[in-house]
Amino acid sequence: MKGFGQRKSFDFDEIFSPVVKMTSIYTVLGLAENLNLEVEQMDVKTAFLHGNLEEEIYMEQPEGIKREKNEDYVCRLRKSFYGLKQAPRQWYKKFESVMGEQGYKKTTSDHCVFVKKISDGDFIILLLYVDDMLITGQNVSKIHNLKELRKSFAMKDLGPAKHILGIRIVRDRGSTSTFQHG
Repeated sequence: MKGFGQRKSFDFDEIFSPVVKMTSIYTVLGLAENLNLEVEQMDVKTAFLHGNLEEEIYMEQPEGIKREKNEDYVCRLRKSFYGLKQAPRQWYKKFESVMGEQGYKKTTSDHCVFVKKISDGDFIILLLYVDDMLITGQNVSKIHNLKELRKSFAMKDLGPAKHILGIRIVRDRGSTSTFQHG
């Protein structure tokens, strides 16, 4: 896909996609420390391939798939694709939709912070930075339930959070430290 050949208002309208704010990361890590919450991490594989396209996009047949009799034919994309300018936005919109279906609400101050209040008073907070997730909550089994996002997206469970966006997270017996190289 040759995204550099795309033209605004013809091939796409919007490309903006939010990412979690650093202040949100530090705030949630502080909250996790003060409330002794679990902090887990996940990564979405091939995130940009999950988004649905809103525009009609056509591309040349990829090498290795071209058919000799129809080599001048083009393919219509139905899903987002790496290289498309709108791929990050379409991924975020798909993720936001799935989170809403699961009862999560995004915060007004940061559209990449998703919160779900559970009937027993518990809650889960998920932070999203493109395809990296930081998940916190009181009950690790409820966090593992959220990890069932694997049914919607191919994901890798990274277990207890150790690194996010160049920040090293160290949790040890009631204290949390973060380290970031300048």
